[in-house]
Amino acid sequence: MELTRLIVKGGVISPGELREVVNMAMDHGLDSISFGSRQDIIFPKGLNLSSKEKIGKHHFVFPNEKSGNNIVSSYVSTDIFRNTNWLTGNKFLYILEQFKDQPKLKVNINDPKQQLVPLFTGHLNFIASEHEDYWYLYIRLPKWERMEVYPVLIYSWDVATFYYEIEKIVSEESYGIDMIFSLVSEALDTNNRTIDKPLNVPFYPFPYYEGMNRMGIDQYWLGLYWRNNLYDLDFLKEMCDLCFDCKIGKICITPWKSFIVKGIPKDRKLEWEKFLGKKGINVRHSLLELNWHLPVAMEWALNLKTFLVRTLDQFDISTYGLTFGISEYNRDGHYFTSIVVEKNELPAALESIKIRDTYNVLFAKNFDPNTREYIVHSQDIDKLELPTILIELSRKYFEELGNSIPESTENTQKKEKPQLDIYQCQECLTLYNSEYGDASQGIPKGILFTDLAESYCCSLCEAPKSNFKILEVVEN
Repeated sequence: MELTRLIVKGGVISPGELREVVNMAMDHGLDSISFGSRQDIIFPKGLNLSSKEKIGKHHFVFPNEKSGNNIVSSYVSTDIFRNTNWLTGNKFLYILEQFKDQPKLKVNINDPKQQLVPLFTGHLNFIASEHEDYWYLYIRLPKWERMEVYPVLIYSWDVATFYYEIEKIVSEESYGIDMIFSLVSEALDTNNRTIDKPLNVPFYPFPYYEGMNRMGIDQYWLGLYWRNNLYDLDFLKEMCDLCFDCKIGKICITPWKSFIVKGIPKDRKLEWEKFLGKKGINVRHSLLELNWHLPVAMEWALNLKTFLVRTLDQFDISTYGLTFGISEYNRDGHYFTSIVVEKNELPAALESIKIRDTYNVLFAKNFDPNTREYIVHSQDIDKLELPTILIELSRKYFEELGNSIPESTENTQKKEKPQLDIYQCQECLTLYNSEYGDASQGIPKGILFTDLAESYCCSLCEAPKSNFKILEVVEN
């Protein structure tokens, strides 16, 4: 299906800008719009623009156009979910404003303490450090097989400068991280800072992002979600007018095909609730239904999700803290949900024959998408088998929740040698699981991390063995 996308920098749009977009869509005969996984706006039926002069200041990406990638940011999470103490909404807006030209690469600008916006789905991922105004940079350029950590922290006001210099370098030739660092250092005079500790990404259960919720003492935030990702234009138009009336300056799009309005005055809360009620808007979907990531405008994916949600609901299964994704097999190879259902590609020779679709089920290491490591649980599964497998994984998640061993735990009593252990590199968060060994370095299955040679180093970032911290042990 041909889709037209509207780039919304950082997922942040003003009520006035959204009103313009709504009017434009109405003028072209549309009755709804959708949201994309990179916090952009999507026109499911396309736009019939006779000339690009009609676009104005808005940056559209038309079908078959490869240019234009949206900047993803966790601005949406500020003030309502966990956040790094120095990273305010104003700093996000200032950094986003530095990006004057539309990036050709995918850029993520995120706070590691929030869970709503994925950290590592960009080509360049700027992640806030504990030092005020300094960011880690994780790079995985197109055709790179693994993610690399930039060797210094980037100053807030140099983020866009860094990005454009890297974009310029990689447009000319393909380089590794060391060469990029050398070329950028030569070309720019920036205020970098030495990395004195590895990035720590704490695991938190996925937040509930819908409904009317308290924000501070005298304000509220409202999260809105449509299960079919088709947002009614008449509703959005009236909502923008209500935002104007309440002096609300920003509307935030999430990567979960929903949006959030922050700063609703306490004395206007009842007015908003009456508005939602008159429009028949449901703002209390269950967590089981909310936490799904689906490809836009693919009916098969929405139908599969509906089937799975209804079936799991019949069994009264809790999925608090888990997220689910539905994807076509190996579409991009990168996911950001706890559990992924992949639809297998039908061989070309069999396309004319009616064959039931089959699926693969994967889950993130420790059920944390930020580990970026997925384990295949089941392959070539029929649709009717999927609910049983998701129930099994849900139970596995709760059984393992909180079982990791604190790194400072000490015990003077002599213990049996563990059968298996799991350690994590503190530089790049890569895991060593003794159950699987490390084939890239010729280490067979079953070798404990504690038994590895002291010369062992991380397969991803080459950090020394001493940089690994224990996550879990399985005792005899």
